[in-house]
Amino acid sequence: MTTTDESRSKPEVGELTPPNRTLMGPGPSDVNPRVLQAMSTPLVGHLDPSFVEIMDEVQELLRYTFQTDNKWTIPVSGTGSASMEAAIGNLVEPGDTMLVPTNGYFGGRMASMARRAGGTVVEVDAPWGEPLDPSAVKEALAEHDPDVFGFVHAETSTGVLQPNVPELTAAAHDHDALVIADTVTSIGGVELRVDEWNIDVAYAGPQKCLSCPPGASPLTLSDEAMDKVLAREEEPRSWYLDLSLLEGYWGEERAYHHTAPITNVYAIREALRLVAEEGIETRWARHERLAGALKAGVEGMGLEMNAPDEYWLPSLNAVRVPAGIDDGAVCDALIEQYDLEIAGGLGDLSGDIFRIGCMGHSARPENVIYVVTALGDVLESMGANVDPGEGVTATRRALNTTE
Repeated sequence: MTTTDESRSKPEVGELTPPNRTLMGPGPSDVNPRVLQAMSTPLVGHLDPSFVEIMDEVQELLRYTFQTDNKWTIPVSGTGSASMEAAIGNLVEPGDTMLVPTNGYFGGRMASMARRAGGTVVEVDAPWGEPLDPSAVKEALAEHDPDVFGFVHAETSTGVLQPNVPELTAAAHDHDALVIADTVTSIGGVELRVDEWNIDVAYAGPQKCLSCPPGASPLTLSDEAMDKVLAREEEPRSWYLDLSLLEGYWGEERAYHHTAPITNVYAIREALRLVAEEGIETRWARHERLAGALKAGVEGMGLEMNAPDEYWLPSLNAVRVPAGIDDGAVCDALIEQYDLEIAGGLGDLSGDIFRIGCMGHSARPENVIYVVTALGDVLESMGANVDPGEGVTATRRALNTTE
């Protein structure tokens, strides 16, 4: 018997009313109201002359935010993982060797994508919660002579900011390896200088320090990297993320490849415009100042940071879970009682850390005070050995001395 529309029951779905959370986890972050307003403006076609102008503006703003003059600088249609796969899937050809880090969850994702691209993966080892040691990188480069070297600039899973980036890139270039940097949690939040640090390819996500909904993700390639892409003997395995085809749309030709996510491009344009208005170095300083107050608060109440000061990542603060406390229960209580989002650990650090973001529009004094107050209250109610009052006092003191 054929079912007709008349006999099939209609779904009853109410009006969309998502909760109004304060987003202080590893992403997404709170979206600036100006970005939301930009997303509510009328659509135009993805080849409309007015949209082509917007594309030009987005590319110019991305170059400023990446601190690069790279011609090949675009927002990839998709989340940050799409930008990541565009970078790795185009740079790594079947038979190539890619050197990847082992010091966090997203190094593992690099390895997975490189294998799917047909590459041979070799690793440079470092414990989770520590940066890569330049000497270990040099040894691995000498041993394996890879075609591509990848590293995570800001490791979201551990709260570690990779220092000594120019030393890593110089070592890779000594072995004629192209360098891919994961800048998902650093772009727009901590110092990042693609050209000065000689990074060949950097990919990022818009939903963290740029405070933009996911959907159009930053990617930049040097001329040398793009030359490798265009000289491939075998087409990349993804048609959608084939940069030799995307070049036709985002390059001078502006030829059809796919329908761009127009509203997301509007969003990232406004988010990047906010970066330019604030000034990139001022923005880096704001994140460090406010995350420093957050760090002072959690340490003031008696908690420990996962990363030492010399490689602490301001945009993602990894805080050790107190003994006897269930991190998942804490995260659930913060959502239920305070409409506040933070997250627990991933991989090797699952159950051991809280991951507290301080990114973009979320990096405001009132949010920092709020997360320290709420976290202290929930931990104390669960029997943790903390002093919430001292945490709030330390946070306020830090904010007052840095304003």
